Amino acid sequence: MYRAAIALPLLGLLCLAPQASAQSSADTRPIIALPRMTLGTRDSVAAVSRAQLGAHYRFGAVQPGHRFDCSGLVRYVMSVFNLTLPRTAAEQARLGVAVPRDTSRLLPGDLLTFGYGKRITHVGIYVGDGKYVHASSHKHSVIEVPLPAPGTRQAKLWKGARRLFDTDETDSIPWAPARPEPVAAGT
Repeated sequence: MYRAAIALPLLGLLCLAPQASAQSSADTRPIIALPRMTLGTRDSVAAVSRAQLGAHYRFGAVQPGHRFDCSGLVRYVMSVFNLTLPRTAAEQARLGVAVPRDTSRLLPGDLLTFGYGKRITHVGIYVGDGKYVHASSHKHSVIEVPLPAPGTRQAKLWKGARRLFDTDETDSIPWAPARPEPVAAGT
């Protein structure tokens, strides 16, 4: 009950945030900065991700509650928070800022990228407690699993993490668009 009382106002605040779209690969800022009071949004991202558990896997599908592929799942979850993401895992892997592959540095809502060589072929959403949610082609559904253990095949496929939500603990957002100054009446 308490979480619901906090989450709903936080979601309302997100509606006030400017809609973000895909950034150029040269731009390394997070897609959206959230004031300190909305950092609970990360819990909401985890909750929306987990709400899709059990949805069937289908390549190229984006059908909330029914079917997803990995990038479709990520795209849908982030769209709930007014983030418009590109369609493929490779494109999504270029958004936000890079986060070290250190599990102690990951935050709920971070994107985890997987692939072969330099090619990104899969994406999931970190939900906290060492786990992430993704649409698994092997399990044919959206599942929650632990992060890959060091030395395993999955650990070799884990390429990195990307942060779409700023974690700046200050109230200032230096890269946010400047708000226009109010114009006095009659000038």
